[in-house]
Amino acid sequence: MKVALVHDHLAQDGGAEKVLQVLAGMFPDAPIYTLLYEKSNVEKNYKGKHIETSIIQRLPGGVKHYKWYMPFMPMAVEFFDLSGYDLVISDASAFAKGVVTRTDTLHICYCHTPTRYLWSDTHSYINDLKYNKYFKKIISLVLNYVRIWDRVAADRVDVYIANSKFIAGRIKKYYRREAKKIIYPPVDLKSFRISRELGDYYLIGGRLVPYKKFDIVIEAFKKLGLPLKVWGDGVDRERLMKIAGDSKNIEFLGKVSDPEKYELYSKCIAFINPQEEDLGITPIESMASGRPVIAYKKGGVIETVVDGFTGIFFEEQTPESLIGAISRFKPEQFDSEAIKRHSEKFSTERFRQEMEEFIEEEYKRFKDNMNAD
Repeated sequence: MKVALVHDHLAQDGGAEKVLQVLAGMFPDAPIYTLLYEKSNVEKNYKGKHIETSIIQRLPGGVKHYKWYMPFMPMAVEFFDLSGYDLVISDASAFAKGVVTRTDTLHICYCHTPTRYLWSDTHSYINDLKYNKYFKKIISLVLNYVRIWDRVAADRVDVYIANSKFIAGRIKKYYRREAKKIIYPPVDLKSFRISRELGDYYLIGGRLVPYKKFDIVIEAFKKLGLPLKVWGDGVDRERLMKIAGDSKNIEFLGKVSDPEKYELYSKCIAFINPQEEDLGITPIESMASGRPVIAYKKGGVIETVVDGFTGIFFEEQTPESLIGAISRFKPEQFDSEAIKRHSEKFSTERFRQEMEEFIEEEYKRFKDNMNAD
């Protein structure tokens, strides 16, 4: 069986890329088709892998400023020639699912989300852009064109796997398709540990981008005066630092190494998750460290955090609602060992086993149906 993997792009290293790394390990001979890649990312995570890129990789600014070429990405992904493969697995939150395959090729899509900026987040995406209103109108027209393509492309997939129940609901709403299976994404839990000595700080972290809503956490902690550590970097860092102002209790750590991240998780009072995520890896990493999560009660986190057992929820995305949650949060009521055990249901080993079993079953069914016809 000849297998190909398809991924949106390799210009960053996030949750979707963690899925691709596991898939690449499951199918070591499978080439990776992707719109573009950042060299250091590939050397770090995909050394020795055969990677096919689109023309965007070779265009001026194609890697560093790949978002400029978004209107051309549908065409670029359709140019991938996958006619020689029996099985295509797309790992998609945007364009990868739009590849064109033969009738005798099974296309399974592991869907992280229907493209956020085309569907659920389109208005907030445009509002957050730092352009004048006239340029935003042009961008809206471009998104309209890409949205039509995205809906058509969604029908090219033979079988959908959703990364959560939450995303299965989005697939049904926007693509009018049923996810045949829900398989939670893999989290490498081995390096996370429980610390016997807790610090005095709360923790947030990840990519610092507007939709993560870290601003409400910073505003809340300015009022509370409690220690808050912020790890990670991104386009929203400067704005967040301005919000924090001269607050001595809020510390921006920037990018941290993996060992530093493990240490931060293991010693925090609690990890705060103020955003709506498709699933959310950072809360799981916190739980793997035995630390409870204080989370906004929406999105995939509802499936990963157990209220009163591995964390607590707040109902509104406001500083006031978060402050209320922190005021009723009692860290001594949480059992670190029990929290860590709960996190094991999201392990890499569990993901790999579920994927292998599902792919084998679906491929056999697909071939049986082809032979029957």
